Amino acid sequence: MLELRPGCELCDTDLPADLPGAFICSFECTFCHDCAARLEHCCPNCGGELLPRPWRTGARLAAKPASTQRVVKPRPL
Repeated sequence: MLELRPGCELCDTDLPADLPGAFICSFECTFCHDCAARLEHCCPNCGGELLPRPWRTGARLAAKPASTQRVVKPRPL
């Protein structure tokens, strides 16, 4: 199950689990749309492709909540 991290690793923008707009790599590194675009959809941590993260809503989100742990690794773009 995906962690659904709550924010962008670069700019710390909130990324709600029940809305589109987050991008992840296969290691679940998480970025907002703007940062993913600036990174040319290439993860700066592992070199993997950044793809749109699926979202979780309603009862599924209540039963399996998103992570609350923020991972922030600011770096120059």
